[in-house]
Amino acid sequence: MLRPLARPIARLRYAAEQGARVAWYAGHYAAVNRLRGPVTRPGEVPFKPTAPIPKLPDIMNSIRELFERDYQNIEAGVYKAPEVGTDPRKPIDKAIRFFLDAKKVDERRMDRRHSEVNTGSKAREFPRYYLQNFHFQTDGWLSEDSANLYDTQVETLFAGTADAMRRQALVPIAEYLSDKDQRDVSLLDIACGTGRFLREVKRNWPRTGVTALDLSPDYLGKTKRALSKWGRVKFINAPAERMPLEKSSQDIVTATYLFHELPPKIRMQVAAEIARVLKPGGLFVLVDALQTDDQPSFNSLLEFFPVAFHEPYFSTYLEEDFEALFARVGLRPVQGQTGYLTKMEVFERV
Repeated sequence: MLRPLARPIARLRYAAEQGARVAWYAGHYAAVNRLRGPVTRPGEVPFKPTAPIPKLPDIMNSIRELFERDYQNIEAGVYKAPEVGTDPRKPIDKAIRFFLDAKKVDERRMDRRHSEVNTGSKAREFPRYYLQNFHFQTDGWLSEDSANLYDTQVETLFAGTADAMRRQALVPIAEYLSDKDQRDVSLLDIACGTGRFLREVKRNWPRTGVTALDLSPDYLGKTKRALSKWGRVKFINAPAERMPLEKSSQDIVTATYLFHELPPKIRMQVAAEIARVLKPGGLFVLVDALQTDDQPSFNSLLEFFPVAFHEPYFSTYLEEDFEALFARVGLRPVQGQTGYLTKMEVFERV
């Protein structure tokens, strides 16, 4: 808990840091929009949303509410304030690499080339659904360059709010750990990506045993570097639908922005695997994009996403009934909330 006199200063510092973050990445987004070609190619049917496009003040108010909730959690001691980089060269270097790649991404988008990573030995090493340029990003998930650009790409898409949205998943974890010795708890993060969420877990509960699982060896390599200062960490290069873990071995399983990248059949397989590795009474925390009518004012943005980006499974994701999906494998819903473009749902293993 912060001392009373320190609270106004801490709040101002947080507001300044997050405001600068939003301005930085919103600037990226605006610049890319000016550089890119039309959303639809000549001859294609223009995109027409079925719902009104949200006004900028409504979007900014939703972002403000997210950051207000984030700061309240920090002030209450639920989790630590986010780290602030000290080397000003790093964001500039990342921005340069991002913009250099943006032209290639836009050319790929206009040509609708989204399966170019399906070449050579990779076609045998990875499942077919994985061998695509998700978001039209270069190399899909299968190169070190892609892993190095990913966080900048995601923060640009979410106008600097992605980390704050991920941090909301720390709340149910904190509640679960409140009456437990963290040394006795095992947490598995599936599709861990570059390790940004697991880094927050270890910053807050360094003695908790965590397992990072990802199908991309390059992204898993980024996670290893992100968690290098902590012990009690395991790394597994494997698909979420076939996890090489023992039954009932995990207290908590987390998945951040995974399910909208999965075909419906694979979603069911991953759900079954989550239920298999969770202990009875264990938690599954799902963080992913909003679905249709979670926040009706944002429905048009959700419709636009698979038009502007290569998201082959997003349309079916929007209509997926996750309560029914997880109920079939023995998980019951216990908590849920939305924040800006993201939702969180928490399930318990029956």
